[in-house]
Amino acid sequence: MRTVDKIMTNKVVTVFETATFSEIKRVFDTHHFHHLPVLDFNNQLKGMISKEDLAKASYILTLNTTGKTYTTKEFDYISAKDIMSSYPVFLTPDDEIDLAADVFLSNKLHALPILDDGRLVGIVTTHDLLRFAFTEMRTGVYSS
Repeated sequence: MRTVDKIMTNKVVTVFETATFSEIKRVFDTHHFHHLPVLDFNNQLKGMISKEDLAKASYILTLNTTGKTYTTKEFDYISAKDIMSSYPVFLTPDDEIDLAADVFLSNKLHALPILDDGRLVGIVTTHDLLRFAFTEMRTGVYSS
């Protein structure tokens, strides 16, 4: 049985619900990933933010504000809670990799948080899944 705990990233960068737009942007600018789990102060997963979510929020803000200075100041009043997708789909460490692939394909998602007893323990992305499949194909273990 091939489970997602074999391919997940277990050192996950997160932000709290209160993180500002500017803080979130800094995290995305610093790291080369596209999805960011959002936690409450009890370290419970509350949502996910993608780079696309951030771009949409930025676009909407620039449409509704006047001038660069005012827009830049407004970025500090928008929090992760305002931008995130709430109630994200998640898996557990013992869910099979096939299930992750099905969820990605069925929901057009690109990242799934992995929860164990409600605690965030990892994240699986489509990139992780591709790496897994490519490795299996190269080693001859992959079966179609």
